[in-house]
Amino acid sequence: MQTFFFGLFYRAVDGNRHFTRHHKLHRVFATGLLGLAISGCSSFSGFDNVKPDVIGAESNASAPNASPTSEAPDSPPVYGNFEPEVLYLLTSAEIAAQRGRYDITLGHYVQAAQVSRDVGVIERATRIAQSLNSENTQQELVKLWLEVEPDSIEAHRSAAIQAVKSNDLALALVHMERIMELGGDADFDSLAAMAAGLSVERQQQLLTLYLDLAERHSDNPELEYSIALLMKIRDMPQPALARLQTLLEKHPTFQPAIILKGDLLYGSDQKRTALDHLMTNTRRFPGNQKMGALYGRMLVNEGELQAAQDEFERLVKRYPDMSELRLSHALVAIENQQGDIARKELTFLLNRGQQAAEANYYLGRLADNENRSIQAINYYQAVSEGVYYLPAQARASTLLAETGKLEQAVNAIQQLRQTNPGRSEALWMIEINLLLNQGQQQQAAEAIEQALLQHPGNIQIRYARAMMMDSQGNTAEAVQDLEQIVRDDADNAVALNALGYILTIRTERLFEARQLIGRALELEPENPAILDSMGWLLYREGKLQQALDYLSRAWAAFPDSEIAAHYGEVLWMTGAEEQARIIWEQGLKQDPQHEVLLETIERVGTQPASSTDAVEATAGE
Repeated sequence: MQTFFFGLFYRAVDGNRHFTRHHKLHRVFATGLLGLAISGCSSFSGFDNVKPDVIGAESNASAPNASPTSEAPDSPPVYGNFEPEVLYLLTSAEIAAQRGRYDITLGHYVQAAQVSRDVGVIERATRIAQSLNSENTQQELVKLWLEVEPDSIEAHRSAAIQAVKSNDLALALVHMERIMELGGDADFDSLAAMAAGLSVERQQQLLTLYLDLAERHSDNPELEYSIALLMKIRDMPQPALARLQTLLEKHPTFQPAIILKGDLLYGSDQKRTALDHLMTNTRRFPGNQKMGALYGRMLVNEGELQAAQDEFERLVKRYPDMSELRLSHALVAIENQQGDIARKELTFLLNRGQQAAEANYYLGRLADNENRSIQAINYYQAVSEGVYYLPAQARASTLLAETGKLEQAVNAIQQLRQTNPGRSEALWMIEINLLLNQGQQQQAAEAIEQALLQHPGNIQIRYARAMMMDSQGNTAEAVQDLEQIVRDDADNAVALNALGYILTIRTERLFEARQLIGRALELEPENPAILDSMGWLLYREGKLQQALDYLSRAWAAFPDSEIAAHYGEVLWMTGAEEQARIIWEQGLKQDPQHEVLLETIERVGTQPASSTDAVEATAGE
């Protein structure tokens, strides 16, 4: 909805509007000179650093090409024909703004608008109310504005905004239709786009209103496009495509419709058709950046990486200052193992201060892949914000540890916690995982205890302690932590599954385990770890065929070594010995030293031929 508001609010003012009789006063407001005549400083100094939206809301009565700086007169400004009461309200409003009392500023502007009924004052008051998010005042002022100037595009635009905020879509469309009739941009597409956040019922209501509007305005391409967009949101791809086909037959160069058609074709599993459609039209309209970027992303999704790289390279040449396109070009080049091209693009962005977090992260990745650890660490540690911040710091700490600087890595994480207290919990997890991965069990245990003292309600930290306790054979403590997590978060599928699995393999509490794992499956029915747990529980209950069903699904979704151990054992016990051997063989290829898998093979009493040495080595330890 916010996008729609901004789309309406920031439309360019109609430069052909007639001036009011108070033109000179409005120009004084627009150039910020009223306060100069009163107090020797800029009229809007009170707004300059606090409410930028208000500054942008200049009176529509200003001369179309007026320059705020060149209009300053050498003598005191002419105020127009306002009554003294109105002039007092306006000047006192500006003084209040300089002092940061925007509530007084708004109140005085509202009074001045009501008394003067001057369009410029009303509009100015409306913009201030919008900037201060004063909804009731906005509604009052917009009503007044329409009374005074019923054919004002900007007044109807503001009224449409208020109607949308009040969830009165029908009234919003009344004003938008009037904007269209007056020759303005009604912004039908912005309202349609924001419908994705509405309920299904409201989406359908809006679609019905648009269809009714289209009956009255049968050849409006923006309206037809908006209907197709709404149909897409309502998951009606075929009617949307049919609507777009008719639209493009009449308006073959309407580019938003061309882009939407490509998107709908791709989403309807007509991927080749979508790619062909966009390839053709990116050549017809080479300057359409959105179309080209969509085509490039689709090529990436389809694994056509060289074609995607070529498309982003073309776009970068046309739009050299678009940092998002340059970053996309770099990332596809990385996928194509063309590190020099990627490095050039990322360095360009970094030198310009654009996409700095992403550029540092991927430059770190490039150095990391080339085993240039020092450079990689420097790049990773330079990531100071964004979604790559935590992965970058985690990888930097791992590289430091791998180069024999574990203490330095831990110290760096601790310093980050001090400078970034808002990320303290995540940084604790990085430190804990680092210590565990480096085999520092005691130090990790101490870190977990300190972390829980600071963040006793953090589920991830408590879960880490439960897993560590279980690995050390402290089943009771592990169960206690997991039970605490489940009490705090009854729908935590990971914790439910972990608790159920530990009860399955460590205790005889199988009935309770079934309830826990069953609940986890309800929450995440396709999670392979949970499917594996249920299969192993059923095996322990002696229900081999049911167990095979779950374990085969788990293996198909995620063929890892532990699932191989479980699946192979149940196959063996059902007489499918050759199939069991095949599964175990595949599991050993992934991890020849997997303890659970090797123990299973040894316990069952057989092993794949290629794994004999590994089993014997384990047995001899």
